Amino acid sequence: MNNKTKKKGVFYRFLDWIEVNGNKLPDVLTLFVIFTAIILIVSAIAGLSGWSAVNPATKEKIEAINLLNGEGIKRILSEMVKNFVNFPPLGLVLVVMLGVGLAESTGLISAFMRKVVLSAPSKLILPIIVIIGIVGNAAADAALIVLPPVAAMIFLALKRNPIAGLVAAYAAVAGGFSANIIINVLDAMLAGFTETSAQIIDPEYKANPAMNYYFLLASTFVLLPVAVFVTTKIVEPRLGEFTGSMPDGEASSELTADEKRGLKWATITLSAFVIILLALTLPQNALLRHPETGSLVVSPFMDSLVGIMFLFFFIPALAYGIGAKTIKSDRDVAEQLTKAMSGMGYYIVLAFIAAQMITYFSWSNLGAIFAIKGAEMLQSIGLVGLPLLIGFIIFTAIVNLLIASASAKWALLGPVFVPMFMLLGYSPAFTQVAYRIGDSITNVITPMLAYFAILLSFAKKFDKNMGVGTLISSLIPYTIAFGVFWITLFCIWYFFGLPLGPGSYIEL
Repeated sequence: MNNKTKKKGVFYRFLDWIEVNGNKLPDVLTLFVIFTAIILIVSAIAGLSGWSAVNPATKEKIEAINLLNGEGIKRILSEMVKNFVNFPPLGLVLVVMLGVGLAESTGLISAFMRKVVLSAPSKLILPIIVIIGIVGNAAADAALIVLPPVAAMIFLALKRNPIAGLVAAYAAVAGGFSANIIINVLDAMLAGFTETSAQIIDPEYKANPAMNYYFLLASTFVLLPVAVFVTTKIVEPRLGEFTGSMPDGEASSELTADEKRGLKWATITLSAFVIILLALTLPQNALLRHPETGSLVVSPFMDSLVGIMFLFFFIPALAYGIGAKTIKSDRDVAEQLTKAMSGMGYYIVLAFIAAQMITYFSWSNLGAIFAIKGAEMLQSIGLVGLPLLIGFIIFTAIVNLLIASASAKWALLGPVFVPMFMLLGYSPAFTQVAYRIGDSITNVITPMLAYFAILLSFAKKFDKNMGVGTLISSLIPYTIAFGVFWITLFCIWYFFGLPLGPGSYIEL
């Protein structure tokens, strides 16, 4: 056995260890219940012990909240339904899946996948999925819901393991969250926090959403081949050949005359929908632009993405069903919508438990306290220059395992690290780049991102025995590879002093 094989063997044994031990864990529903219990117990210990931290932005003292005292128990019981109903992914997932589900039950997705397989070069399909995932993260949560199951169906149609397509799409959206070719709402949101943090040192400092654009654009084309390599050389070989079957029959068969007609009608209606959408967004005074600024980044369009995604699938699915004769009456529509949602039971139960767990963690203030204390520890280590910046990336990646929200973390960490790095001569834009790398790479594996649980529920549709260990062992190579190559790109930018965006540079 040569050295290359030995090295590969060590990594594969590491992934096998994660899979075997991870699959020994209870069902993810039980795990979330356990995590919830741990959060409650730790909140009680922290509250009674007086754990606290000072918010560096507001100078406000953040104290741990005991959720097991009288007030905490009353709040848990009285707001249980509210936590569930207001859980952001719940309504978003169910609404989008209505459209996707109808597209699946009418046969549109199956026919479309076969059309793609029969006409598109198979070697380009995975890169296309990855680039759509990276660009699609501009749609935030919607892309995490729509793309993974569609990618799984495409892989199945290509006689490749659908779980590989599922995790590749999820990694592209979640792991590539801070890479893109377009400016989106997250850029504007983070720039606002960066500006406020920088004004602690320089009251005249102004940030703009495009301050990291050049780096994010380059990141897109770095992560693309990395994701393709990880999928084809690591994930697919480990998962092996898929022995299941396409839910709606054989995916590689030729299209029938009815299916071709259905696809034609779906294409016409989808084109009409897109034209109407463009008319509502492209003109400067368009209905879905911001009424005052004319922006699309912060606008009714961004607020309407869930509804738009629903219609994007529902309208062509309806047209396909009529054209392909899988829908012959309104009763068929009602029946197929019901069928589409019948498989969401596991997710709804999971969402109920996850909603309580994430809410309790927020109520307890434990995440904020751990983040602030960790930042203070990193400041005290004494690192300088590039090692300090890389340390900050790794620290952010660890914090991301506890606080998935990019804006919530930056609201806590920005006021610490932006002024600190400014005093060392680094621009706020460069500090934000470092933060965004760390914030993205562990998105793939953090259970605090609610869509991890959704991914598992999707995976169970193809493999009922799918465990947390198998899923994590398929996802962690993306986290490792993204981290290595993204930090390498960061170092190249640092050594060559390249501009980060229009008018934004590494040094002040």
